[in-house]
Amino acid sequence: MEAIAGSNRTKSSKRHVFNLRMFLDSGGVARKIVGFPGKATIFAQGDPALTVMYIQQGGVKLTVISATGQEAVVAILKPGEFFGEGCLAVQPVRIESASAIAPTTVLIIEKNEMSRVLRVEHKFSDLFISYMLARNIRIEADLVDQLFNSVEKRLARALLLLAQYGKDDQPQRVLHQVSQETLAKMIGTTRSRVNFFMNKFKDLGFVKYAGGLQIDKSLLGVVLHE
Repeated sequence: MEAIAGSNRTKSSKRHVFNLRMFLDSGGVARKIVGFPGKATIFAQGDPALTVMYIQQGGVKLTVISATGQEAVVAILKPGEFFGEGCLAVQPVRIESASAIAPTTVLIIEKNEMSRVLRVEHKFSDLFISYMLARNIRIEADLVDQLFNSVEKRLARALLLLAQYGKDDQPQRVLHQVSQETLAKMIGTTRSRVNFFMNKFKDLGFVKYAGGLQIDKSLLGVVLHE
C-alpha cells in the first residue's frame, strides 16, 4: 500500500509539482500549449515519438492494443504528470495511445528541447528523475497487484489510487470520468466482474453514486484484508 500511504513523501512531491509548474509556466522551456476536448486522441500507438507532454489540467488515459486487438488501460494520469517520455530513450514510435478523459490542456515539449533542459537545468532534471522513479515504483506495484491479488482487491486498489487517497493536497474523492469498462481494462478483468464488485462495494457503503462515483475511505479495508 505504499502507493496509497506515505504522507511525508506526498508533501515532498507536492512541493516538486508546484515548483515544476512554476518553471514550465515561466518560459524556461520552449513549448506549446494545446487543448483537447474530452475523448480526443492526443497520440496513437505507432505514431512517431517526438515530444514529451505535461498535463496542466484535465486527465489522460493511456491504452495499449495487442496484436489480437485486445485493449488494456495502462494508466489514468492527472494534472502535474508527464507522459510520452519514452521518446527520450530508444522509442522511435509511441508504444501506447493517449486520449483525453475530460477537456484537457497539455504542454508539449519537443524531444530535443526536453533533452537540452534536462542537461542545463539541474533542478528540473532532479525533479524529472524523481518523477520517473516514482512512476517505475508504481508500475512495479501494479504488476505485483495483477499477479497476486484477487479481482476484488485490484478493483479496490484502483479506485483508491484514482481517488488519490493518502495524499494531503485536497484528494479527489469523487470520480466523474471513469467507466466500469475502463476499470475492467485497468485491472485485467471483464466489465461484468467489475459491475458485480461495484454493486457489492455499494451495498457495503464503500462507494456511492451522487454527483459522480464517491469513494469512502472504508474501501481501504478490502485492500488490507488478507
